[in-house]
Amino acid sequence: MLFAVIFVVAIISPAGVVFAVVWTAPPLGSAAAEAASTADTGPVRMLPAPDVQQVGLPPPDTNVYANTLSGVVPCPLCELPPRVYVPNSTAGTLDVIDPLTFRVIDHYSVGFIPHHVTPAWDMRELYVDNEGSSRLTVLDIHTGRPTGTISIPFPYNLYFTPDGTKAVDVVERLQRVEFRDPHDWHLLGSVGIPWPGADHLDFSADGSYLMISAEYSGVVARVNTVSMRLDGYVRVGGLPIDVKLSPDGRYFYVTNQGRMGVSVIDPVAMREIQFIPTGRGAHGLQVSRDTKSLYVSNRLEGSVSVIDFATRAVVAKWRIPGGGSPDMLQLNPEGTQLWASGRFNRTVYVMSTVDGSLLAKIPVGSEDHGLTYFPNVGLHSLGHNGVYR
Repeated sequence: MLFAVIFVVAIISPAGVVFAVVWTAPPLGSAAAEAASTADTGPVRMLPAPDVQQVGLPPPDTNVYANTLSGVVPCPLCELPPRVYVPNSTAGTLDVIDPLTFRVIDHYSVGFIPHHVTPAWDMRELYVDNEGSSRLTVLDIHTGRPTGTISIPFPYNLYFTPDGTKAVDVVERLQRVEFRDPHDWHLLGSVGIPWPGADHLDFSADGSYLMISAEYSGVVARVNTVSMRLDGYVRVGGLPIDVKLSPDGRYFYVTNQGRMGVSVIDPVAMREIQFIPTGRGAHGLQVSRDTKSLYVSNRLEGSVSVIDFATRAVVAKWRIPGGGSPDMLQLNPEGTQLWASGRFNRTVYVMSTVDGSLLAKIPVGSEDHGLTYFPNVGLHSLGHNGVYR
């Protein structure tokens, strides 16, 4: 009877899929979990090669995050007061926090279902991704307030290619990504993602392709950003969510809320080379300021795991006292504070990256999601809720 009910719920809504996969998943380390993991990483079907040949990966000594290591915000952005912008998805509002006092200093309505606050590639403005309204709310970085809107279809997420020539609108509802001119926002090309739940992505070191999660299908797909064509995929099972490129540019790390950990994917061979258990509801990712560690939010158990890039192993787990639901992550410029939206608790959490202690709990609106700490360190933004290189 229980499994029959779960099956019906899963058919009705994507949320039911999340519930069914997460709560029926066997405990980590069990024989059933190991068998499921093996089954999920079987043979991969490669699509035909794109028209444009991809550039080779960088040498091992490359650090794609080299421009974020200093901990110093570049000027003239350095003259701006720091702010943390928090979109409240259910409430349709935005909270603005002063990170020096941990207090909300502004609050206003934006569009319907705002999911993330995205810095422009040149960081001259911010965009609130209002999926339900099919528009971006443009924010002035000096005042932190709206100045206008831009109409694009159902922007669940927004990214920019590393060279700044294309904006990428992740249209989850229509199972596609749209490449747009970031100056006038006209359509350059559209790529269908033939699996439900296109959510989060990251770019290769040279920007020639991106890897995008398809949450409700257990697939991570590869899209050529030059030819704007789908050119491969790997099936990892579960519920893949956030995606981050390793500092050496060789592998992609993908959280998996269903399998309760992180997949390490080789984007050339298009296969999962390792799975790292972290905790129930593995969801958001953030690279540490020294680029030696990867922070993972475990949304369904109220914790953050720390993965060491060198060993690809969990070296620490920080639990939020009293529990919580950490979702998307951000660092302050110095890298000493890890900020997390609390998706189901109307709370923003601030944790010390020195010892994992909780520094603050800040009340915000309903279903706070992709918060961004701005300004921050880096030469340009790749979008999302603040990914810099």
